[in-house]
Amino acid sequence: MKLIEAIILAVIEGLTEFLPVSSTGHMIIGSSLMGIEQDEFVKLFTIVIQLGTILSVIVLYFKRFFQSFDFYFKLIVAFIPAVIFGLLLSDTIDKLLESPMTVAISLVLGGVILLFADKWFNNPTIESSNDISYGTALKIGLFQCLAMIPGVSRSGASIVGGMTQKLSRKAAAEFSFFLAVPTMFGATAKKLYDFYKSGYHLSSEEVNLLLVGNIIGFIVAIIAIKSFIGFVTKHGFRAFGWYRIVVGGIIVILLLAGIDLQVM
Repeated sequence: MKLIEAIILAVIEGLTEFLPVSSTGHMIIGSSLMGIEQDEFVKLFTIVIQLGTILSVIVLYFKRFFQSFDFYFKLIVAFIPAVIFGLLLSDTIDKLLESPMTVAISLVLGGVILLFADKWFNNPTIESSNDISYGTALKIGLFQCLAMIPGVSRSGASIVGGMTQKLSRKAAAEFSFFLAVPTMFGATAKKLYDFYKSGYHLSSEEVNLLLVGNIIGFIVAIIAIKSFIGFVTKHGFRAFGWYRIVVGGIIVILLLAGIDLQVM
């Protein structure tokens, strides 16, 4: 992987990880257009640069993130379903990752849901993510598990899950950001463990690429999160629904044109 390719992928990750648009779908298009070979380091890179985006959440919500143990327990409760289903369905998930068409269909279906989400869930009673119960946290965590299907979008699934539980758009989005921290940290730790367990090692050049990727992802994610919260509070999710449908359509067109898309 070249430096410019690492920077572009990090920008894509930072922009899309916390938006309900599926970072996987965007990584597919970006890496395919650049012709990046899908070796073990590239697969590791796309996961490990999530550490930078995790840090952006902690920095932006520093005071709220370290406010109480009760807050951590709720995140743990919401995170548990992802751990259970991730371990039980790991082989199935790997097979789904081999199907770009699955990603495209998930993008389109998720886009249709976002077109109507604001209308379906327009009577929120919880205006702050601090006020959710443990039961609500668990339900949101179950919704997040839908993102194990490539193209669904982790943030999209957890945000819609929050809105079904009467959270406002802003509260649902913020809890989705908080939940990303243990979820993405766990995914990164597992990927690093599997990488080294398989006998691979990082060269100094690869370490530098990871550092650059995390720094770029951190900066871009901060901008994306702040912009997203302001936009979705005022305008809702309809624009993201149309965007997902367009991206999913692009992937379908590329596949029908005979272009071999490699899923990250």
